[in-house]
Amino acid sequence: MAEANWYVVHTYSGYENKVKANIEKTIENNKHLAEEILEVRVPMQDVVEIKNGAKKTVQKKMFPGYVLINMVMNDDTWYVVRNTRGVTGFVGPGSKPVPLTEAEMKPLGIKTENVTIDFGEGDSIAVVAGVWKDTVGVVQKLDFGKQTATINVELFGRETPVEISFAEVRRL
Repeated sequence: MAEANWYVVHTYSGYENKVKANIEKTIENNKHLAEEILEVRVPMQDVVEIKNGAKKTVQKKMFPGYVLINMVMNDDTWYVVRNTRGVTGFVGPGSKPVPLTEAEMKPLGIKTENVTIDFGEGDSIAVVAGVWKDTVGVVQKLDFGKQTATINVELFGRETPVEISFAEVRRL
C-alpha cells in the first residue's frame, strides 16, 4: 500500500469544520476509504483576547480557509476530497497536490514518528496528564494514526468514551 502523507486543502472561508465533518461522514459511509483517508484536521491555536478589560483564552483557526488531511493519494481519495462540498481544491501547482514536508509539519504539532506503547485493548491505564489526569480506565480502542487510546470514564453516572493521547497515559 502507498504511504500516507499530509496534504493541505483549500476551502471556502468559514467552511473548515463543515468540510472536516463532510469528509469524516464520507469515510464513515465508505469503509474502504477509512484505510486511505486517515485523519482530517483544522489546526487551532490558543489566543488571549482582552474584552471589557478581562483576559480570555479562545481557540482560533491557525489557517482560516484551509484543512489538513493525512491520506494516501490516489484517484479515489483525490476525487472524494476534491468533490466534498466547500472544498475549492488542493494546495499545489496546477491540479497536482503536494504533500507537506517534515519541516512544514513540525510547527503544526504533527508528529510523524510512532510512539511505542506497553498496553493494548482491554488493559487498565492511568491518565497522567491533561484534562483527565488521575483517571483510570480500560482501553477500548487504539488509534496508531492519531496516536490515541479510547477509554471509558464515568461521567454523570454513565460510561463515556474519551480519546486520550498515548503521551498522557501509562499502564497500571
